[in-house]
Amino acid sequence: MEERIQKILSQAGVASRREAERMITAGRVTVNGVPVTELGAKADPARDRITVDGKPVTVEEKRVYLLLNKPVGYVTTLKDPDGRPIVTDLLKGVGVRVFPVGRLDYNTEGLLLLTNDGAWANRLAHPRHEVDKEYLVRVRGTVDREQLRRLERGVELDDGKTAPARAAVFKESDNNTWVSITIHEGRYRQVRRMCEAVSLSVVRLRRVRYGSLSLGELKIGEFRYLTPAEVKALDGVAPRRTGPSSR
Repeated sequence: MEERIQKILSQAGVASRREAERMITAGRVTVNGVPVTELGAKADPARDRITVDGKPVTVEEKRVYLLLNKPVGYVTTLKDPDGRPIVTDLLKGVGVRVFPVGRLDYNTEGLLLLTNDGAWANRLAHPRHEVDKEYLVRVRGTVDREQLRRLERGVELDDGKTAPARAAVFKESDNNTWVSITIHEGRYRQVRRMCEAVSLSVVRLRRVRYGSLSLGELKIGEFRYLTPAEVKALDGVAPRRTGPSSR
């Protein structure tokens, strides 16, 4: 079935629709060897050969949705020029190409979603859906109420003030404090920078919840497939076509 090319690129996980439109107008996309620059152009991914910068684009028919407990020391890009381990190295036996929904930085561990459904991933990651993401942060020393209030009100960062958050002490010990911080934005290293802005020194950072999903008993470095019910629950945050498949 023919669809607009920007939609095909989004479904394939190449780029968001807006980014795909820029690729098209820049002449980076071809269909059956012919450059396409019109945004209304259509193609059939089952019949036509579509390329971006000379590389074939494949739309996977089988949709896969994964939850990974990411370890520290892995990057969430699909390639790393420095040769560091990438999260997809941990996905033994999946059998299809998947990519992360959003990102966790190299030194952050915890819940990471991966899929081959580009349109679903783009919708889920879009800021307008305000999906809660909860982190447990171990910081040095104690945390006072004013620091929590500042996190909750939003703090000024170099890229603007953060949206209001939820923050509470989770557990205390002699030398460290665990703080639960829930945000719905997805800025680069946001939780670390928020903590730094209120003079909290981060020792460990772990994402434990994404929307309705939590890590549960999943061990570090392990992954599992989302159930249809879990995908459906996230559909309530990011509406999509019906009939997702998962294993």
